Amino acid sequence: MLDYATFKIIWWLLVGVLLVGFAIMDGHDMGVGTLLPFVGKNDIERRVVINTVGPHWDGNQVWFITGGGAIFAAWPLVYATAFSGFYWAMLVVLWALFFRPVGFDYRSKINNAAWRSIWDWGLFVGGAVPPLIFGVAFGNLLQGVPFQFDDYMVSTYTGSFWQLLNPFALLTGVVSSAMITLHGGAYLAHRTEGAIQARAIKGAVGAAIVMTCAFVAAGFWIQGIDGYRITSAIDSAAQSDPLNKTVVREAGAWMANYGRQPLLWLLPALGVAGALLSAALLLARRTLTAFVASSLTLLGVIGTAGASMFPFIMPSISMPNASLTVWDSVSSHLTLAIMFWATLIFMPLIVLYTSWAYCVMRGKVTVERILADEHTAY
Repeated sequence: MLDYATFKIIWWLLVGVLLVGFAIMDGHDMGVGTLLPFVGKNDIERRVVINTVGPHWDGNQVWFITGGGAIFAAWPLVYATAFSGFYWAMLVVLWALFFRPVGFDYRSKINNAAWRSIWDWGLFVGGAVPPLIFGVAFGNLLQGVPFQFDDYMVSTYTGSFWQLLNPFALLTGVVSSAMITLHGGAYLAHRTEGAIQARAIKGAVGAAIVMTCAFVAAGFWIQGIDGYRITSAIDSAAQSDPLNKTVVREAGAWMANYGRQPLLWLLPALGVAGALLSAALLLARRTLTAFVASSLTLLGVIGTAGASMFPFIMPSISMPNASLTVWDSVSSHLTLAIMFWATLIFMPLIVLYTSWAYCVMRGKVTVERILADEHTAY
C-alpha cells in the first residue's frame, strides 16, 4: 500500500482532475445555456441549440456529483468549512441549477411563445450563474476566507455573503464565466451550422478575448495580494490537525511555487494560449480542434489556481494557522486508500460510457432534423 503522504498528494491531484472533468463536461452544457438566448433568434433555432446538449446534460452531472463526493470523503474538513462559509453562495448555485432539469423537460410541453421564452431564460440562468459563483469562490480562496475553529474543531464563518463579492473575486468570476462561455460556444459551433454556428463563433471569440484579458489582469493583481506560507516544519505523514502549524501572510506568496518549479508557468501559458488558439480555430471553422483547445484552456486556468495555492486548499484570513492544507485536512490513510482503488475501477467506466454516448450522438443538429423529430426532440 502507498504511504499516507503519497495518498494525500494523489487525492489533491484526483480532486483537481474531477474539477477539470466537471468544467469540461458540464461546462460546455452551461456555456451553451449561457449563449442560448443570444444565438437562437426564434423558437426553432433555440430548439436546435437545446438539442445539442439536451440528451446528455444530466449524464455530465456525474462529474459534479463525483467531485462533491470526493471532496466530502477525501477532505471532510474542507467540505464542512466550505459549506458553512459559502452557504448562501452554494444555495444560489443550487437554485440556479434547478432551472436546468425543469427547463429541459417543461419548455416544449406547451406550444406558447411566452411559456417557452421564460424557460429559455431559465436555462440561461442555470448555465450562467454557477460558473460565475464558482469563479467568485476561487477568488475568495486566493484572498483567504474568514473562518476559524473552536476548541472542538467546529468551524465558524465570520464573514458575510456580500463580503464574498469583492473586486478581485468578481474579476475571477468574469474569468470563470468567460472561459465556460468560450467552451460552450466552441461545442455549439461544432454541433450546428449556418447562422446559429456563426453566432456561436462570434460569442465564443468574444468570450475568449474577455477571458484572456481578465485572466492576465488577475495574474498581475494576485502578485500584490497577501498569500499564505507555512513557516513551521511539515510532517506530511501525520494525522490531520489543521492547528498544528504556523502560517504567515505575505504579499506575493502565491507566486512562490512558480519560483521553485518554473515548469508551472506552463499552466497559465496554457490558459492564455488555449483561449487564443480556440478563437483562431473557430474563425477558421475548425470547430472540433477549437473545442479541444478550449478544454486545454480550462485545464490551464484551473491548474493555475491549484498550483498557486499548493499546499493550501482553504486558507483562513481570520486565523491563518487554521488554514486547511493538503497535509492536514484529509481523511484517514485507510479511507484514502479505499477511495483510490474504487476510483481506479469506476473512473475508466465513467469515461467509457461518456465516450460511447457522445459517439452515438455525434453529428450536426439542424433545423431539418428538429422538424423531422418534432415529437421526440427537446
